[in-house]
Amino acid sequence: MAAAATLSFHDTWRPRANPWVIAITVTLATFMEALDTSIANVAMGHIGGSLSASRDEATWVLTSYLVANAVVLPISGWIANRMGRKRFYMSCVFLFTLASLLCGLAPSLGILVFFRVLQGAAGGGLQPSEQSILADTFPPQKRSMAFAVYGMAVVLAPVLGPTVGGWIVDNYSWRWIFFINIPVGILSLYLTNRVVEDPPYLAAIRKRREGIDYWGLGLLVVSIGALQFMLDKGQEDDWFSSRLITTFAVIAAVGLVAFIVRQLSVTHPVLDLRLFAQRNVGTTMFVMFMVGVSLYSSTVLIPQFLQEIMGYSARQAGMAVSSGGIALMVLFPVAGALAPKFDPRRLVAMGFIITTFGLYRMTGLNLNVSFGMAVSWRVVIALGLPFLFIPINTLCYAGIPQEKYNEVSGMSALMRNLGGSVGISFVTTLLARLTQKHLAMLGAHTVNGNPPFDSMRNALTGAWLHRGGGGGPGALQHAGAQIYGMAQIQARLLSYVDSIWVMVALTAILIPLPFLMRRPPKTQPSPPAH
Repeated sequence: MAAAATLSFHDTWRPRANPWVIAITVTLATFMEALDTSIANVAMGHIGGSLSASRDEATWVLTSYLVANAVVLPISGWIANRMGRKRFYMSCVFLFTLASLLCGLAPSLGILVFFRVLQGAAGGGLQPSEQSILADTFPPQKRSMAFAVYGMAVVLAPVLGPTVGGWIVDNYSWRWIFFINIPVGILSLYLTNRVVEDPPYLAAIRKRREGIDYWGLGLLVVSIGALQFMLDKGQEDDWFSSRLITTFAVIAAVGLVAFIVRQLSVTHPVLDLRLFAQRNVGTTMFVMFMVGVSLYSSTVLIPQFLQEIMGYSARQAGMAVSSGGIALMVLFPVAGALAPKFDPRRLVAMGFIITTFGLYRMTGLNLNVSFGMAVSWRVVIALGLPFLFIPINTLCYAGIPQEKYNEVSGMSALMRNLGGSVGISFVTTLLARLTQKHLAMLGAHTVNGNPPFDSMRNALTGAWLHRGGGGGPGALQHAGAQIYGMAQIQARLLSYVDSIWVMVALTAILIPLPFLMRRPPKTQPSPPAH
């Protein structure tokens, strides 16, 4: 009996199919879903023009997806436990594929947004389900390589999205950014049905017939939806100067507080928030949040700088960002192989060191930056991501009962996505505010009587007259307009530099954070299955 008691879950149950076939199968749909979080970004103008909508109205195609996705992420584990994880996963793949077809056929913006909501809701169940499937399929000592495959999908796909979307829009119709999901979804459904299976403990959970906390479920859906909407639309509507954003902020805050109180007082909560009291779970969730911040903010900063300041096309800017994907494809397997041999906390710290160094290199940006230098920015930042992603996913399951895997997976995916939303909102707001600050500072020196200003204005006026432009007040106005244009570019450039310094400081502070976690016990290799 004692010997039997020491057997681990993975010693008593193994999936019938090859674990690596299962890993590749579930990664297919997850890659498809992660790609859709960013593939439509470059098609807003085409979608708006085709459906007689403004660009601002067309952005609801993005916002609706992210809000629906964020709402389902934290409750995906709860749903999977009640209907069966395989059944839930296949339902999500089917609904995602069907919604993709309907998005591509949508005759109006309203209908497109509606189907994007369905697509986002279905996509919200894919990433957490894959994580928990991998955690059950592979024993602890082999999870690192499995999470390397998963990490390549969820990190690489959003980076490749704008480039793939730009190529499709340039060569075909925007509708094909949705149609390409259909064959992938059909293949994923077929393979999942053949090779994926639920372990015995999930059947035991389903038999319990635990009650449903409808109040907790409603509070979570409303508060997470309001929070995601506020983050997506905040900067566009000037944050709390907008009554709509203020209203959603209040709904999110009150809803989250009420949800927390509710979950800590009911017998069968939607989310077991007591898991956060465990040091590793609480810390890994925060670290995953910060990974989302650093990943998505740098993905926004680099292409925006290249297009706005350097005059690159969307395709060229997308290529600069996507170049980091090559580094990720090489490094994820390497990090997966190294993870079992080293203290995962040290690997996470190393990941933050590399990310900090990559961001630090960007602080030297100027108007003479070459395309090769821009590519190297993204590549160096990408070098740190595998050393963050894989050990974090390994650490968050350490010491967690199997029946909680689905919940941990959902919370982990939610924290990463919320971190991405916060990172993008934070960076875009910071850029806007710092640009105003630097433009005001530069404007204070562009006044009559300031020798450098007078000298430049006189030189530009002379050049205008030399080219045959009109004389008198017109020449002075033209010179003043040129100087103002240069001041705008300089102010924007300085705001990029300052924003990157903030990100450097933020990631540097996080370097010692992993050591707050407990190192998971070393696991012995499992005996071969018979």
